Amino acid sequence: MEIMVFFSLLLLVCSVSTNPTEADNEIVDQQISNQQPCQQDIHAVLREMAVSLAVQKAQIMILQKENQDKQVAFSTSLLDRGTLDIGPFNTDTTLIFKQVFTNIGNAYNPHTGIFTAPVRGVYHFECHAYGYADIMTRVELFKNGERIFIILELQPSHIWTSSNGASLLLEAGDHVFLRLSANARVRDSQGHHTTFSGHLLFTM
Repeated sequence: MEIMVFFSLLLLVCSVSTNPTEADNEIVDQQISNQQPCQQDIHAVLREMAVSLAVQKAQIMILQKENQDKQVAFSTSLLDRGTLDIGPFNTDTTLIFKQVFTNIGNAYNPHTGIFTAPVRGVYHFECHAYGYADIMTRVELFKNGERIFIILELQPSHIWTSSNGASLLLEAGDHVFLRLSANARVRDSQGHHTTFSGHLLFTM
């Protein structure tokens, strides 16, 4: 008799556990519906992360470009080989410094002799000029069309080296170059006595 009662109770329990009630179905449905917004939220977060990553990459590229623009320096000599006199000429002549030791940022053009400022800032320039005998050495530094300084030397004999320098506020695109004055002469040799150099001190 006890065995029969136990078996009946077991069947009742199994029947209840294997046949979900309406309340159970509602709970399952609610769980499924709760998962759908969660998946939508994940996709939204992923989209936001992708947009943020793209913005960060663009900002990094801009910073890298700005950092490259801030690295500006050049150092040159008038001749790349041998010994030669430049001048005298009947007119002022732009000097083209052919031997390039350093040209970080490629702001100096070895084909024209002209330095072009890539960014607004303060730059420092120096020039050394080598001359001899009884013909004057006269070299002028120009910013665009404005003369900044002159290197001038004249002696009846012997040789000499004269120099000058200046720090200039330049706008992006400004030109700086050296001119040999009319009726003047400058010399260079394998010792690289006549030089033109400059570098960016800081941006503005």
